[in-house]
Amino acid sequence: MDRAFGPDYAKSLASDLVIGALGSRSAQQALDDGVPPRQVWEAVCDTMELDGKTRWSHLEPVKYRRTRSPLGAKEL
Repeated sequence: MDRAFGPDYAKSLASDLVIGALGSRSAQQALDDGVPPRQVWEAVCDTMELDGKTRWSHLEPVKYRRTRSPLGAKEL
């Protein structure tokens, strides 16, 4: 959800948005009750009417930026 909505809004949605498809629970409540994450994500996507690109964005590889240390050491 962080990738789709940003960390602050995702946290708010996860705890505050009540979703009928999850038994009138929030995403966080459903996860806490053992609902599989994929089922929760699909319910969030349907409720928020997310497009296909956003719905499947979690399958895209995360790109990490390599940085140098301030002392000039080799890249990590």
